[in-house]
Amino acid sequence: MNMSRATANRLGQAEVLPLRGLRLRAAALKRLRQSGIYCEPAISIEYQHLAGRYVIRGVESGGAVQQIGAYVGYVGVDGETISWLQEIESVGRNGIHAVVVAPEVARVQMFRFQQTCDLLITEHRLMPVEGKHRPSLHNRILFHGVHGTLAMELWGKDQLSSSVAAPVFHDRSGEALLVPQHFQEAVRRLTLATSCLGCRHTHLLSASTPRS
Repeated sequence: MNMSRATANRLGQAEVLPLRGLRLRAAALKRLRQSGIYCEPAISIEYQHLAGRYVIRGVESGGAVQQIGAYVGYVGVDGETISWLQEIESVGRNGIHAVVVAPEVARVQMFRFQQTCDLLITEHRLMPVEGKHRPSLHNRILFHGVHGTLAMELWGKDQLSSSVAAPVFHDRSGEALLVPQHFQEAVRRLTLATSCLGCRHTHLLSASTPRS
């Protein structure tokens, strides 16, 4: 969630957010570390030698304690559920849950402090580069909301309403900022993830085949 100032300057301000994810203040990052929450929004280009193709790799990760939560997950570029490559069962909680590789993905990321949330939805595609075998990574912002209000305490008294809850965002003029329709279900699941105390499972990626 954080990066060096020199790297940010090289990329340019407009490219930092869609590539690296939410940029949190030092105090927020420190609080996440102290709470034992690991959320890694970085993505990378990888090469599959057997398939002879490049893919995008991401890691679904995060979780929550009562006061604070952070989570990043992945869906298809139209908001549909996609399968993980590998589910990870770690000893700790609120950390890495699964790995995804795909030619294109949408990343959904949320940071929650009490009942205030920041949300970022970005699209990532591999684009061919003339004269080169390795493609470039094209990133764009689909939605960015800051200081949204979550009306329910999903980690406490409102747990039974978790399937329908999501933060409400407004622009600087006070008008509502609406999450694109095809990402609304993913945002509801992401909201639950940032309120999942001691999280040990995925909220967005799924198994490729039904579990027995």
